[in-house]
Amino acid sequence: MAKDAVSKVVLAYSGGLDTSVIVPWLKNNYDNCEVICFTANLGQEEELDGLEEKALASGAGKLIVMDLREEFLTDYVFPTIQAGAIYEREYLLGTAIARPLIAKKLVETAEAEGADALAHGCTGKGNDQVRFELAAMALNPKLKIIAPWREWEIRSREDAIRYAAQFNIPLSQSEKDLYSRDRNIFHLSHEGGPLEDPWTEPDEEMFQLTVSPQDAPDEAEYIEIGFESGNPVSLNHENLSAVELFTRLNKIAGAHGIGRVDMVENRLVGMKSRGVYETPAGTVVFRAHQALESICLDKHTMHYKDFVAVKYAELVYNGMWFMQLREALDAFVKVTQKNVSGSVRLKLLKGNIIISGRQSPFSLYREDYASFGEDDVYNQQDAHGFIQLFGLPLKVEALLAIDGGGESRYRKPDYSMFKRD
Repeated sequence: MAKDAVSKVVLAYSGGLDTSVIVPWLKNNYDNCEVICFTANLGQEEELDGLEEKALASGAGKLIVMDLREEFLTDYVFPTIQAGAIYEREYLLGTAIARPLIAKKLVETAEAEGADALAHGCTGKGNDQVRFELAAMALNPKLKIIAPWREWEIRSREDAIRYAAQFNIPLSQSEKDLYSRDRNIFHLSHEGGPLEDPWTEPDEEMFQLTVSPQDAPDEAEYIEIGFESGNPVSLNHENLSAVELFTRLNKIAGAHGIGRVDMVENRLVGMKSRGVYETPAGTVVFRAHQALESICLDKHTMHYKDFVAVKYAELVYNGMWFMQLREALDAFVKVTQKNVSGSVRLKLLKGNIIISGRQSPFSLYREDYASFGEDDVYNQQDAHGFIQLFGLPLKVEALLAIDGGGESRYRKPDYSMFKRD
């Protein structure tokens, strides 16, 4: 039975099993509506091969592909790195930061094509459905959103394969394809299959961007990354576009087994899920940026920025990119990055990133102040007065406990020293 009247739908299309099946399902369930497939080129590499032929064979009216790699890195990845945002201590948000950009272009395409609906292939259990739909609601709430996984009778990969066979939809996947993956120029995620058991170690053949650290070269490789106002702009003294920098650095870092994360995370919808991530270049840039901030940011700004990072990561993970709070936090972060310019030298060795040097024309580090051998710039006797004032609250509390006959929070006082014969 046909659903609500929809004449034209723009589908976020990857060419994978789910979105390939969605094309005929939309036509069958929404009164033979026109389906336009939209694909964002975020660096999926060979996954884009033969995509147009597959989309048309599935019944789509046309396929629109946009190369968004540079915009993705400069407008989404870089601000997230500058914010220091990591979700639950480990996840660099490679999938989460891609979704608002895809959704934005999906909405713009729908408006340009005169479509009245959007569709996506996210399941009803995951985070991506929230990310896509919150973005669409923020950018054009008049567009209808169709989420087939919340409507159709398909409940498994096997069901989807059978549906595809029924309507002669070409597939590259098979029922032996164990993992659900998301790839872009920043990262590659792996979920499902054997990974659903958190006790099971990932099969080494699963990894695609990184070699096993134990198989990486025995000799370290030194690299140098240059930054301007918090943005990575050069690799080994060569100025590069964001895309070229990440393309090269992904190969270098991946060859040293860098950027693997295996974690169990708390999804927005309430359940825990296990994900294995490969983020070679992103991990190196994040560490380098962190090292540069250590000499360019003052103590109070850096410490407060650490609080902001946790909130920023939570907003991005939860699909709230297009909300005022995230924009306000971005404004704060941008101010902190004003003087984060300079170079960081790193040593890459068997999955490890070792910071071996950092320098900046805006460095707040002063060797003459830090030196233990100089007294002309720092009078060590001044420390006595500082400690007395800094520790005054502790001293007053302890005296109150002693004079009042109470007990210290940390130790039971020995009053024998105050007794007189």
